[in-house]
Amino acid sequence: MTLLDGTARTIRDEIAAGRVSATDVCRVFLDRIGAVNPALNAFNLVDADRALGRAHDIDRRRRSGDPLGPLAGVPIAVKDNMNVRGLRTTASSRILERFVPPYDATIVTRLEEAGAVIVGKTNCDEFAMGSSSESSAFGPVRNPWALDRIPGGSSGGSAAAVAARCVPVALGSDTGGSIRQPAAFCGVVGLKPTYGRVSRYGLLAFASSLDQIGPFARNVADAALVLSALAGADPRDATTADERVPDFTASLTGDVKGVRIGVPRAFVTEGVDDDVRHAFDRALDALRDAGATLVDVDLPHAKYAIPVYYLIATAEASSNLARYDGVKYGYRSPAAKDEGLKAMYSRTRDEGFGPEVKRRIMLGTYVLSAGYYDAFYLKAQQVRTLLRRDYDQAFKRVDVVAMPTSPTPPFTLGEKTGDPLQMYLADVFTVSANLAGLPGISLPCGFSQDGLPIGFQLMGRMFDEAMLLRVGDAYERVTEWSTKAPSSI
Repeated sequence: MTLLDGTARTIRDEIAAGRVSATDVCRVFLDRIGAVNPALNAFNLVDADRALGRAHDIDRRRRSGDPLGPLAGVPIAVKDNMNVRGLRTTASSRILERFVPPYDATIVTRLEEAGAVIVGKTNCDEFAMGSSSESSAFGPVRNPWALDRIPGGSSGGSAAAVAARCVPVALGSDTGGSIRQPAAFCGVVGLKPTYGRVSRYGLLAFASSLDQIGPFARNVADAALVLSALAGADPRDATTADERVPDFTASLTGDVKGVRIGVPRAFVTEGVDDDVRHAFDRALDALRDAGATLVDVDLPHAKYAIPVYYLIATAEASSNLARYDGVKYGYRSPAAKDEGLKAMYSRTRDEGFGPEVKRRIMLGTYVLSAGYYDAFYLKAQQVRTLLRRDYDQAFKRVDVVAMPTSPTPPFTLGEKTGDPLQMYLADVFTVSANLAGLPGISLPCGFSQDGLPIGFQLMGRMFDEAMLLRVGDAYERVTEWSTKAPSSI
């Protein structure tokens, strides 16, 4: 096994045992990034000097006999909407093209305390608004399984980087499926924790009641390892929950006997590609054969999740992105120098934001405006409550709920950019977890007839990521999908 094929756990163990140095590991992955990123465009920034400095420090600590963290020497990439002090953080937007944050996000602090080596920032849809990683101001990300296909979004750079063996693990953010959908499209594991499980301090906000940070990995064990390092209350983020953080790796027993898996069959039938449906059915069969019980459940309000999501998310985006006005930081239009304050605001935002971000700001401003608030935003929040109650009822009967991650395999670059509605519908199976605050995980479960990855999604009770990881790990043990790697690059 080469280092590039190693998992976070095996790499950490090799470094801790002194069989390989963290510096050598870092160089191997930096070389891999240099070789494949020109084709993928998965990274907006790579800081080799910073990464090698961190790796050298870990080697020094090991030689001195100092205790090493659970991610000691593991290269990791973070989505470019998370602050890393001294590293440019753009959210893949021109309006923040030169922004260098003066502080670390909490997740960065926790990763580095665990010994991880941050190698760079990954490309994404602008301000995490998209389902294909095509709206980035710095060009689209390409899928390592087929370079003419999208990698999913908005965290497509992180998913592509893990699939292409540029890093063993990476972080993304998930507002309506932005970890799980790209994980499915790139054939890797993607975990969205419960809302409040992981601090959002230092995350550039899109929709504050929906955003959550989580890991991409090549297997469930690595996702559990990273979540254990990230999770926990943070006094700098009032929305984090003061919940006990278990050792998530202890849940990986391989045993699903007696686990009840809910299947909302009426919801997951219409509009699903045949290859996706077959892969989903085979995944359910594999878990049933392993000892789990399949139970039909009803989610009567799930069909409203897409319109509800795109009302609430755009309203919150409109509010959050009002701060980017050219006054205190970020881009300021030079053309408005002598035209007054109002013109400076207008020109800065027009030139700094891309088309998709502008579309969502306008939608959000409209639904929050006088005369429309009750009809749109308030009604959406009421239906959100009903959706949450549907899941509460389902979880009285089952331990997890299973769905496809996406209704289709990865589509071609440019296929849906001219039809925003079709792009939004790609999130039909993922947005409800964000609206209800639930944890969700996407697992590789097969390939289309064209050889493109397909994902299988599980959602669980609030703060029961351990159950999702347990079921996901058991599924991995009886299938081989998580061992597959792209050969196109």
